[in-house]
This record gives sequence, C-alpha cells and structure tokens, in this order.
Amino acid sequence: MTITPLMPVYPRCGVRPVRGEGAYLFGENGERYLDFASGIAVNILGHGHPALVKAIADQAATLMHVSNLYGSPQGERFAQRLVDKTFADTVFFTNSGAEAVECAIKTARRYHYANGQPEKHRIISFSNAFHGRTLGTISATNQPKMRDGFEPLLPGFTVVPFNDLAAAEAAIGPDAAGFLIEPIQGEGGILPATQEFLRGLRKLADEHGMLLILDEVQCGYARTGTFFAHEQYGITPDIMAVAKGIGGGFPLGACLATEEAAKGMVFGTHGSTYGGNPLACAAGEAVLDIVGEPAFLENVKQTGARLRQALEQMIPNHDHLFESVRGMGLMLGIKLKSDSRAFVGHLRDKHGLLTVAAGDNVVRILPPLNIDDSHVAECIERLSAGARDYVLPEAA
Repeated sequence: MTITPLMPVYPRCGVRPVRGEGAYLFGENGERYLDFASGIAVNILGHGHPALVKAIADQAATLMHVSNLYGSPQGERFAQRLVDKTFADTVFFTNSGAEAVECAIKTARRYHYANGQPEKHRIISFSNAFHGRTLGTISATNQPKMRDGFEPLLPGFTVVPFNDLAAAEAAIGPDAAGFLIEPIQGEGGILPATQEFLRGLRKLADEHGMLLILDEVQCGYARTGTFFAHEQYGITPDIMAVAKGIGGGFPLGACLATEEAAKGMVFGTHGSTYGGNPLACAAGEAVLDIVGEPAFLENVKQTGARLRQALEQMIPNHDHLFESVRGMGLMLGIKLKSDSRAFVGHLRDKHGLLTVAAGDNVVRILPPLNIDDSHVAECIERLSAGARDYVLPEAA
C-alpha cells in the first residue's frame, strides 16, 4: 500500500504544530513560528485564548451535542445576538464556510420558488472567487484547479469578471436569481471590490428582483476592522455566508438572511446534524463577546493601519521582489513580482514566519486580530530578513 493514511489531498509542508500560544505555533521538536496565517483567518483570537478555552471546556462538560429535533436555547441565544448586530433577521448554523455558502445558494433559489418564479435559479458569481470545495461551491467559480476532474458541475451558475459592473449587468436574464460575491477576494489575491462595483450590484439586484449574496467567510467577523466588510461599502446584503473567525478555531459557520430572503426556508428544506450544537454555540458566543465590541474593532483598524504602513515602507527596500500592498484592516496582501508560493515557503522554513499564498502572486498576511505592536515589528523584521536572503527561483 502506497497511499498515506490521511488522504493525500493537501500539499503538506514540514511544519507540524503540536501547541499554540497567542500569536505563536510550536512544532513537535520545539520549533517556534510567528503565526500570521491564523489557520487562514480562523484563529482570530490567536491560540489558547483563555476565554475561548474556558467556554469550550465548560460547555463540553455540560452538553456537547443534541439533535436539532429539539429546542436549542444555546443556538437561539447566539442567533439573536447575531441578528441584533447585523442586517439579518434569521440565522442557520453550519460547520464550515462551504456549508454556509451552500445554504445561501439554496436560500436564494428557494426564495424565488416561494414567490412562484422557480425559473429564477441562476447565480451570477465572479472570476477567481473561492466559495468552498463542494460541488455547488466549485460550480460557482471558474478556477480550473478546483473544477478539473469533477465535471459535470452543477448547472445554474454564470461566472463573469470581478469588478466589472457592465459584465455583471449583461449576465442578467429572466432566470437570474442573485449575485454571489466576496467583498474582498481572499484566495483570489486579497482583491477588494470597488465601491462602485459592490454598490452597483446592490442596485442591479434591487432593479431586477434578484438577491445579493455575500460570502464573508474570510473577510468578515472583524477581519477588516468592521464587524463585516460590507459595512465599509454602505450596503447590506439579503443573504450572507460566515465562517472561519466566527468560532475562533472551533468548526462553525452561519448563513444569515433577511426575513424576506428566507421566506422559502421552511420545515424540511434544509438541515445539519452538527450545525449549531451547544458546544459550537458556546465557542461562538465567547468569540463574539470579544470581537463584537467597538473598542476591539477600532484596535483592528489601527493595528491594520500600522502594519500596512510598515509593509509599504519596507517595499522600496526590496523592490526587486515586492510590488504593492492591498487589502483592509488585518486582511492584507503583498503583491510579488514572482511566485508567491516559493517566498511563503522561504519565510516559513528559513525565518519562522507563517503566511499564506494566494492568487495573483500575493502573500496573504492574516494575523490574529489581537496582536500588538511587538508582533507587527517582529513580522516586519522576519519579512525583511526573508527578502534579503531570498533567491529568486529563476536566479537559483
């Protein structure tokens, strides 16, 4: 037998974490890494945050899981808190971002079905998007690396260029149900939607009886300095998918919707065995207690601004390698002039700095949201050192 016990679908590197503390990860041989990847924007309170650890431990000792056939005091309380802080009137809890996006797609299609317009089923999404790895979510992207070998994909999706409002409008037809978009593309390269584009999609959706579905799995939950990224665009969605940071590392996601958009989601239309179990909700509430506070959000903005300024000041010293900085808050990307994946590996293996590669030769900087200035300085120091001794692949 040559296949590994863990199905070999991940290009796993040599980092083998066994412990985390704050903004640091420790390997099985004592290696110490500054974690500015955060499990790809998941560990927003870092590792081992005492409030989150206590909430999980206390709830685990009390009640971990019951069927959703029963009432859920924990889920009802958490959902109400999310409703109170957002545009939404109702919440469905999931275990992951992909599940949250699947629920969002189903909610949009079911809305038009409930309105007597079942022909309005087609979702318009955007190039280089990442919405998950299920058949439904890969059908909503045009990235071959996610689609190849899984055809035939699900019908009912049209992909048009990101930040191209004319193309989005041209794709509208009598079967169009809604737009599905990340306000800031994460895996695609930390690419924010322009103000004109996202506001334009909201206007087009209203004019054509469509729904605006936001995927804030990566850019939401305080990552950009507001609770959700769309707040910085002055618009609200009809449906929104959330995950990653919502559980601070515990598997949790959510689909939020207005009462109108969710009108078709009645008994029997959707479900999840584990979604919204008491343990997940305890983790979610512990995270919300911290990141939902205005002072926390303001600190993310300020720390993000200082980190961005430091990155921009560093770039001219290594202009053979770096091109620009993009993103919002503590969702930042450094655009490279060469392969970002090779540089991410160099930072990891030679300088103990964990970052994440993205499309368009971008290095994603996604630290815990509670870092301080010492972590910012350490990141810049390790990045600069990595740039100084990095040998470009073509020069090797």
